[in-house]
Amino acid sequence: MKNKDCKTPYYIFRQRVNIIIHGVNTPAGRLFDIILLFVILLSVVLVMLESVATLDIVYHNFFIISEWIITIFFTIEYILRIISSRKPFRYIFSFYGIIDFISILPMYLSFFIPGTKTLTVFRALRLLRLFRILNLVQFSGQASQLKLAINASKTKIIVFIYFVFIISILLGAIMYVVESPESGFTSIPTSIYWCIVTLTTVGYGDIAPITPLGKIIASFIMILGYGIIAVPTGIVTAELASGRKKHFLPGSCKNCGTSDHRNTAEFCYKCGTDLET
Repeated sequence: MKNKDCKTPYYIFRQRVNIIIHGVNTPAGRLFDIILLFVILLSVVLVMLESVATLDIVYHNFFIISEWIITIFFTIEYILRIISSRKPFRYIFSFYGIIDFISILPMYLSFFIPGTKTLTVFRALRLLRLFRILNLVQFSGQASQLKLAINASKTKIIVFIYFVFIISILLGAIMYVVESPESGFTSIPTSIYWCIVTLTTVGYGDIAPITPLGKIIASFIMILGYGIIAVPTGIVTAELASGRKKHFLPGSCKNCGTSDHRNTAEFCYKCGTDLET
C-alpha cells in the first residue's frame, strides 16, 4: 500500500498548479486570472489590428511573432489545466475546455489551411472567465433573478414576436401592391424584408417608397417600430419588478422609512427597528 504522506515532486507540482490555475480566492489564482484575461484581450486586439491592411504591411512580422508567443502561452496553460485537473476528461469536454482548445487550434491549422489564423478572434470567448475574477457568487442572485424574469416572460415574448412577424407579412404585402418594382419592391419577400428593416428602425436605405401612399404607410411603420422595440423590454422589466417584490418585504420601516428589506429580515438594516411591530 502506498503511503499517502509520501508525496512525489510531480504530485506537489500538480497541487501548486491547481492552486494557481483553479484557485478563485487565492492571491496567486486571482493574479493568474488577471494576467490570463490581459493576454486574451491582447490577442484579440492583435487579430483585429492585423486585419487592417495598412498596419499589417508595416507590422506583419510583429503580429505573427506575438500571435505565436500568445499561442504557445495558451498551449502551456491548456496542458497545465489538464495535468492539474482531478478529472482531465471532464475539463477537456467541458464548455471552457472546448473554448480553450479552440483558442489554440487556428494557429496550428494555419500551417495546413491558409486563412484559419483569423479564427483566433474566437479567443474573445475566453473573456467569460472574467466572472471568476469578479467572484460569481456575488452576482449569482442578480443573475438568478434575470434568468427567472426571462423564463417567466418567454411565452409573452414569443407571442409578441409572432405578432410582429404577421404584421411584417401583411404590411410587406401591402407595400408590394402600393409600390412599383422600380422603387425596389420587386417581390413580396423583398417587401417583407423592407418592412422588417423599417420596423426595427435599422433603415438601410437600399429600398425606399416613392408614392405618396407608400410614404404614408412607411411613416406608420416607423412610428410603430418605436413601440415594438419598447414592448420586450417592458415585459422583462415587469417580470423583474414582480420577482423583486417576492424577495423583499412590502412597505418600509416605521421608524426611519427605509424600504427594500428582504422577506426574511426581522429588523431594519439601517436603524434596527423590529419590522414585525
